[in-house]
Amino acid sequence: MTDALLVDTDTDTEPADARRTAAATWWRQAAVYQIYPRSFADADGDGLGDLPGIRSRVDYLADLGIDAVWLSPFYPSALADGGYDVADYRDVDPRLGTLEDFDELIAALHERGIRVIVDIVPNHTSDLHEWFQEALAAGRGSSARDRYVFREGKGASGEEPPTDWESVFGGPAWERVEDGQWYFHNFATEQPDLNWDHPEVREDFLKTLRFWSDRGVDGFRIDVAHMLTKDLTEPLPSRAELELMPQDGTHPLLDRDDVHEVYAEWRRVFEEYDPPRTAVAEAWVGSPERRAKYASAEGLGQAFNFDLLEADFDAAEFRTVITDNLAQAAGTGSSTTWVLSNHDVTRHATRYGLPPLAGRPVKQGTEWVAAGGPEGDIDRDRGLRRARAATLLLLGLPGSTYLYQGEELGLQEVAAITAEQRQDPAFFRGGEYDGLGRDGCRVPLPWSADRPAFGFGGAVAHLPQPAWFAEYAVDVEAADPNSTLSLYREALRLRRLLQTEERLEWIETGRPDVVRFVRPNGWQVLTNFGTEPFPLEAEHDAVVLGSLQAGAVPGESTVWTMPDVLSE
Repeated sequence: MTDALLVDTDTDTEPADARRTAAATWWRQAAVYQIYPRSFADADGDGLGDLPGIRSRVDYLADLGIDAVWLSPFYPSALADGGYDVADYRDVDPRLGTLEDFDELIAALHERGIRVIVDIVPNHTSDLHEWFQEALAAGRGSSARDRYVFREGKGASGEEPPTDWESVFGGPAWERVEDGQWYFHNFATEQPDLNWDHPEVREDFLKTLRFWSDRGVDGFRIDVAHMLTKDLTEPLPSRAELELMPQDGTHPLLDRDDVHEVYAEWRRVFEEYDPPRTAVAEAWVGSPERRAKYASAEGLGQAFNFDLLEADFDAAEFRTVITDNLAQAAGTGSSTTWVLSNHDVTRHATRYGLPPLAGRPVKQGTEWVAAGGPEGDIDRDRGLRRARAATLLLLGLPGSTYLYQGEELGLQEVAAITAEQRQDPAFFRGGEYDGLGRDGCRVPLPWSADRPAFGFGGAVAHLPQPAWFAEYAVDVEAADPNSTLSLYREALRLRRLLQTEERLEWIETGRPDVVRFVRPNGWQVLTNFGTEPFPLEAEHDAVVLGSLQAGAVPGESTVWTMPDVLSE
């Protein structure tokens, strides 16, 4: 096939208005690669990934063919929650580098046409943040304490927490301080929630957004964007009462309408820049209508669509999710996002090798059965086969696609991590995330099959890498034209050439386990979710990506086709 027939890459001949529009809307159909910095690449050999390590792999990112990277938190942190306990929002953790290292990384990525999104964590700070330390020292009734959520306890001497609420990570959501007051934490004890009614809180985050935007950041991913504002008017409801309250904009803790006043302020900051900075909300909300508020042009502009994280490898489920989310995006004027893996969920190559979600066990004693990884009750080959098919389907859809580091290698979840080696607070507190927490998807990447720590850096990585990582190492897969890495590289290369208007048309296949759609330029995507081959009869179309068996699409696979004008 020839690339020249697909696009005109001479942007110098484009009108200035068109170039400005393209620069402002780059995120609408971008392929964004999430980097978990502590597990990507380690330049100084201390076992912890760092910014110079990422910079050393910039050519790898460029060869992959992505449009942007999203950097998970790299700020100073005690790592009580993998960096999402931020002690300083306008600096770099010294174990990960310096602000100069950050500037050099941004420059290196921009030189290769890769934009940069950084994580902002506005719901809570670290308990080591200077504000919280000031609040502890200042005592009751102080303005410093008012930046957080402090309350008196119940009981004769305030020895009981203000409510029986539980944190996301398990255990009480209140922690008592030395003078007897309690502070609220939706997540780990080390992550006190901020009070977003306080003007200093709001102003300081505007300062943070400008700080990173001025350094060249192109956009922001907003952590738990639906949790910031709260109504803690007395009397506070019980946990049982809280769980019965509708999430319709009036819930005391979740997805409140007044949070959008915050994001309207942020939008005004984004518009100060040319091109405007972009943002995407992590908002786990109860309905499409609620999600749309975060994706509005007056707010953050885009919101994550997590629906496929909760779907089985099933044709009907995928088609419903796709149809619904494209309709939602059209209603907001935004574009949808597609995601199969991230730093908070079991890798999809493992999920798809397990029994269907509805009948899947989660925890048996101390053994994690649901995401047991290659050592557990899982069909590794089937999981990877389905993962490759699902990814090719997603990369053919209108909207942006978020990829998680290591999925381009087909990495499975790592389950063989002892309690002593684990780091996730969800594991220690018995909260969400299937009993064993999220460490299994955060294990440092394998770059070289034969080097110590598989080339991650140094002799030992901060989370244990299993022996089977060798077969997934970058140097092994880069040498194999049939590897998952090679598939991702080719798919992302073609996607950039084939991407067209943000719409599709479904084509009936006559089989409930096969989905097929066409994009406006004739690009077709066909995914066979079943096990029996599906005949491909459109002789005028050329297969540009995928595998065929005697003219048929194999089970659990995807093919891309285009009119034969693109064939060699």
